[in-house]
Amino acid sequence: MSRIGKMPIAIPDGVTVDVKDGVVTVKGKLGELKQKVGDHAEIEVKDGQIIVNRNEKIAEADAKHGLYRALIHNMVKGVSEGFETVQEFVGVGYKAEAKGQILEMALGFSHSIFMEMPAEIKIETINERGKNPILKMRSFDNQLLGQVAAKIRSMRKPEPYKGKGIKFQGEVLRRKAGKTASK
Repeated sequence: MSRIGKMPIAIPDGVTVDVKDGVVTVKGKLGELKQKVGDHAEIEVKDGQIIVNRNEKIAEADAKHGLYRALIHNMVKGVSEGFETVQEFVGVGYKAEAKGQILEMALGFSHSIFMEMPAEIKIETINERGKNPILKMRSFDNQLLGQVAAKIRSMRKPEPYKGKGIKFQGEVLRRKAGKTASK
């Protein structure tokens, strides 16, 4: 049985949870999220807590028990507090600039890259002289935020020699030694 799946989820003030026909709907001050829950799990809302129970004693139910609990916990946390991701653009000439919901990036290609952000994500760029440009993204939907952050990072992954590329702030990169000069 999943250790994470057994833990109850506390419902903070201002958050409402509704379970109907296998769909969990969570509403809060930042937004509304929905998640379909499979037949293997049963969701109970009582005493200001959400409890995820398994319906069957099969391996798939065990595997999904912790998954559904984690998804619902992220939904509750998202609509009450929100999530933030910070990415750093490392490299000469690498730039990021937010123009409304459109992100313009210069990543060493011959052209700029424009990316339209979903309405649920708020973006902010910080460009200070002498420091790497920083992109901050905030959203109440953790899955969407992670997907967009991964898409941006995939445009220029950090390379192992100089560390140039787009990385998450605080990420430790494994560096390789370059060529040594011959004698």
